[in-house]
Amino acid sequence: MASVTIFRKLNRFQKRTFSFKTIEARWTEMTSPYTQKPSVRNFSEGVAAAESSSNLILYSFWQSSCSWRVRFALNLKGLPYEYRAVNLSKGEQHTPEFEKINPLRYVPVLVDGDVIISDSYAISLFLEEKYPQRPLLPTDPRRRTVNLQVASIISSSIQPLHMLSVLKHIEDRFGAEERLLWAHTYMEKGFLALEKVLEDFDGRYATGEEVYMVSLDDLYSIYLYFYFSEI
Repeated sequence: MASVTIFRKLNRFQKRTFSFKTIEARWTEMTSPYTQKPSVRNFSEGVAAAESSSNLILYSFWQSSCSWRVRFALNLKGLPYEYRAVNLSKGEQHTPEFEKINPLRYVPVLVDGDVIISDSYAISLFLEEKYPQRPLLPTDPRRRTVNLQVASIISSSIQPLHMLSVLKHIEDRFGAEERLLWAHTYMEKGFLALEKVLEDFDGRYATGEEVYMVSLDDLYSIYLYFYFSEI
């Protein structure tokens, strides 16, 4: 299976033990002692325009792979932030209030003062530029480039093709079986490419002995790959 090599290299798990609880436990180990528990509010409680005690505000949904990446990055850098939950299952992203924050009506959205960023890849680069502690990118040019390349592959060539809205559209038009085939086919294609990109790197994690951007992007995508492979 295409993603098994990457998965074991990143996380040293056996496939049979992989689950949401496993990934959360592993991430806690990887980011400790950097992790800080965010303050939490629900978007539906009318707090969108309220003042925050934190400089950073993250609009997120627990099941969003893009949001996972940003939460990982914030935790790895030890940055306190306010978590504002946007329940995609209830359609809270389609409210006029949220559309003012992100006209595309997607999560995540990061607010840092008067700066509003609504793309996980752009958010990661912004955090790296403004908050250089615990870097997400290595200084070595080759490893740095590979981290950016993998992050781009996942954010532009894998993740958009298994978004909930896309899968729902496929299922509505062609049925549940086609939905699963679609998700599996394009995730398989992406992970085969990632294995080629990463195969020459040794170390505990994907591009060496430290956790960098490539690991933030891969973790949740690998979970989804196994999920769609085993339904």
